Amino acid sequence: MPEFNARPVSNAARAAMLAQLPPGIRSRQVDNGNGLNVHILEAGFEQPGRECVLLLHGFPELAFSWRKVMLPLAEAGYHVVAPDQRGYGMTEGGDARYDGDISQYHFLNLVRDALGLVHTLGYDQVAAVVGHDIGSPVAGTCALTRPDAFRSVAMMSAPYPGPPSYRVDGQNGTQAIARLHADLAALEPPRLHYQRYFSQPDANAHMLACEQGLHDFLRAYFHMKSADWAGNQPAPLPSASAADLASMPTYYIMEQGKTMAETVAVAMPSAAEVAACGWLPEAELAVYTGIFADTGLQGGLQCYRSLGSTAAQAEMLLFAGRQITVPSCFIAGASDWGTWQSPGALELMQRRVCADLRSVDLIAGAGHWVEQEQPAAVVEALLGFLARQAGASGEKA
Repeated sequence: MPEFNARPVSNAARAAMLAQLPPGIRSRQVDNGNGLNVHILEAGFEQPGRECVLLLHGFPELAFSWRKVMLPLAEAGYHVVAPDQRGYGMTEGGDARYDGDISQYHFLNLVRDALGLVHTLGYDQVAAVVGHDIGSPVAGTCALTRPDAFRSVAMMSAPYPGPPSYRVDGQNGTQAIARLHADLAALEPPRLHYQRYFSQPDANAHMLACEQGLHDFLRAYFHMKSADWAGNQPAPLPSASAADLASMPTYYIMEQGKTMAETVAVAMPSAAEVAACGWLPEAELAVYTGIFADTGLQGGLQCYRSLGSTAAQAEMLLFAGRQITVPSCFIAGASDWGTWQSPGALELMQRRVCADLRSVDLIAGAGHWVEQEQPAAVVEALLGFLARQAGASGEKA
């Protein structure tokens, strides 16, 4: 399959995104001092001196994914900033080639991206960094490594297991991952972890040039991982064995030989279901379609490739045994398998990774895209989390 040549976001795709933004959210470009011209959306920018809340999206998403929570957070008194992360959307400067510099997408460099943006905007610290999906471990790494700059952290839809340990059952992290993939491939029928699929050279082209077209692929992907799909009935898994992992939906543990587009096509919603989807109407989905049609998805997929990188693991071993010491919380949809896809990860956050985990909120009526499916409940959870910090600070003062 031919390599997709990413190009800048077209004026038409940019205009479509701007047309779907609520009034009061603005779009601009900012040099983050770490090699990027970052596209950000922001709200609450009119009044100087406000504390900043930084929102980091996941895959396949954009800063646009935070559009429903930004204004309520701004109305509560915050300067709310959501960047297109490295490799995504209108942010320029990341190496989005499959065979490009993958070290740009190591978590420590994504922390540099966030820290550089914060400082460029005139802040030494932010009230909170909030991350969703693959943005969750990025936010967790921000808080782990620079607690002075990221005063609290909210991790959403993907529990953060903390930095790697030097040995796991006699193996290092990359060896343990390789063993899991081998065990999945040995099942009957053979299975493939979605992160391994996303790390393959053809994954980008498979999604962009799929038979149903990019727009319908994204519709089916968003639908199948939402509370709208009846197949999402998540529960904690007994173990992290290949057999137990294979009980999850196929968008997580895929059938080997099938593409992601083929996997989610079976869950394509009907025309009536699409029309009834108030959390992601067609005009808003078209924003993702238009932008990813221009940029491709490889920039976002690079993070998944870095997860299995020996060099990335080695960098993070510097923080082995270190806890997140700032106030933290976890938020996810009650119908999201993401909470349980890494067995024991949420319990690990509660027991060891986070020294001050204030709350765990599993929000009814939401699947994986919780900030889009149930934005009011997410805002309530975030503002409650921030208010408890303010109250504690006041008591100490």
